[in-house]
Amino acid sequence: MSNLYALTAREVVSRVTSGTLSAEEYVDAVLSRIRDMDDKVYAFLTIMEADARAKAKEIDAKAKSGKPLGRLAGVTVALKDNLCTRGVPTTCSSRMLGNFKPPYDAKVVERLRKEDAIIIGKTNMDEFAMGTSTETSYFGPTRNPWDLDYVPGGSSGGSAAAVAAREAPLALGSDTGGSVRCPASFCSLVGLKPTYGLVSRYGLIAYANSLEQIGPITRDVFDCALLLDAIAGHDPRDSTSSPTTPKNHVKSIEEPVDGLRVGVPKEFFGEGVDPAVSREVGRGIARLEEAGATSLELSLPSLRYALAAYYIVAMSEASSNLARYDGVRYGYNNLQPNDDWNTFFSRNRREGFGPEVRRRIILGTYALSAGYYNRYYLKALQVRTLIREDFEEAFKSCDILAGPTMPVLPFKLGEKVSDPLALYMCDILTVPANLVGCPAISVPCALVDGLPVGLQMMAPFFREDLLLRAGRVVAEGFQGGWPM
Repeated sequence: MSNLYALTAREVVSRVTSGTLSAEEYVDAVLSRIRDMDDKVYAFLTIMEADARAKAKEIDAKAKSGKPLGRLAGVTVALKDNLCTRGVPTTCSSRMLGNFKPPYDAKVVERLRKEDAIIIGKTNMDEFAMGTSTETSYFGPTRNPWDLDYVPGGSSGGSAAAVAAREAPLALGSDTGGSVRCPASFCSLVGLKPTYGLVSRYGLIAYANSLEQIGPITRDVFDCALLLDAIAGHDPRDSTSSPTTPKNHVKSIEEPVDGLRVGVPKEFFGEGVDPAVSREVGRGIARLEEAGATSLELSLPSLRYALAAYYIVAMSEASSNLARYDGVRYGYNNLQPNDDWNTFFSRNRREGFGPEVRRRIILGTYALSAGYYNRYYLKALQVRTLIREDFEEAFKSCDILAGPTMPVLPFKLGEKVSDPLALYMCDILTVPANLVGCPAISVPCALVDGLPVGLQMMAPFFREDLLLRAGRVVAEGFQGGWPM
């Protein structure tokens, strides 16, 4: 079978565990697909071919000897390049970490290996996860498989492009303000930001600690549930990890949506949202109603302040987190004769970081500086509390919230990269979930002029099961095919 690469994760696991497909044969097909496609898409920064082949041999040997296999047996997974992989370059798509090889694996990587997944490579991203288009990467932009002249979304654009181009059935990204859901929407995929604390952040190179979560990017909702079950769970090495026992999301995904109450905030369809996006998302919500759910319009008045609050919090935390990159302990180092400390430090950071990262560090440092801390950072935290209270009130009358993932259709490469404010505005519908900490999912619901539209849903803490059940209904009502 020449198109083994097109199998879903569920199909791969079924065939490998039944003995009808060898992991080595499947890996060969995936690597061949990457060789054929990635010079067009540029999803990957590093291909871990030797590791993948060694793991495939190990899985086949276990299968032949009758040993039990993990729940992701033989499935190839692409990893965003801010997830640490022992001995493998982990660059955050930055010159600053161009030669960095971590001495340990991230917790999610450990869990994937334990479940017999095969790590196929590390994917391109916006530098240090700061962006909405994967154009700020030091190594060059990733292209959208639906139209190579368009962006794939960001910051996990490489992970999404790899899955959309069928270079891998599963990928992990990180979501700080929509960085899993945005590229999932732009590439017609399923992208889930789990509840804050459900998935360990140990080994995720930090951008904004209080906002970010690692999440799955997949072709369908079942594979999303499968990957979530593999990576979720408490980790004592992550102080923000929740001790809550994760649900079996694969088992609950087929449950009906009869009686599900869907809240539709009017703010999600306000100024700046493309009318075509609003129309198609409305049709997606109608599919839920046809399956037995009910919808009601409501208001989240504090959302008007969400974007400003998010960027103040995120940039402030970025300023603090990225202070460690000085070129002494690790990272880009351009020491010149007779340098004093200030000159050496400044040059390393000026040359090691790209313009968008430098911009966010400067703005975050300003917001945290004496005389401005109370005016900006503290006020943003207070607004964050108001937004959370609005969500708590909304969830008293509905089970999930629904609306567009992105306010606009995918845009062309270079169209917005010179206008930071226009790029920041693209996050207006995704950042509330990160400020609140609740789970959120994007599922494909339509194509407009050949470009994907995603429908976003949010739920109370640890109710990813509701999102996956509802997402299954929406996605099953849309059959958009594959771009390449």
